Amino acid sequence: MNKVELISAIAEKTGFTKKDAENMIAAFTETVTEALAKGEKVSLVGFGTFETKTRAAREGVNPRTKEKISIPASKAPSFKAGKSLKDAVK
Repeated sequence: MNKVELISAIAEKTGFTKKDAENMIAAFTETVTEALAKGEKVSLVGFGTFETKTRAAREGVNPRTKEKISIPASKAPSFKAGKSLKDAVK
């Protein structure tokens, strides 16, 4: 399912217009992004949790040159599915 199909499905299930559904999805993604940027966790009980994970600095190897390179520490968003979502997918 892509974004357009998701917007159509939400509009159909809620009775809102496609434009309203698109605005809701945009507001949701923007809010989650802002919270993660602040280092906050977003938890939707039963669905899952969005949070940031810190990756430690490490050494890697350039596959072309076989030269060792230093990979700096970084933060990455992650999602952990909740029990209800896991059970629904089984």
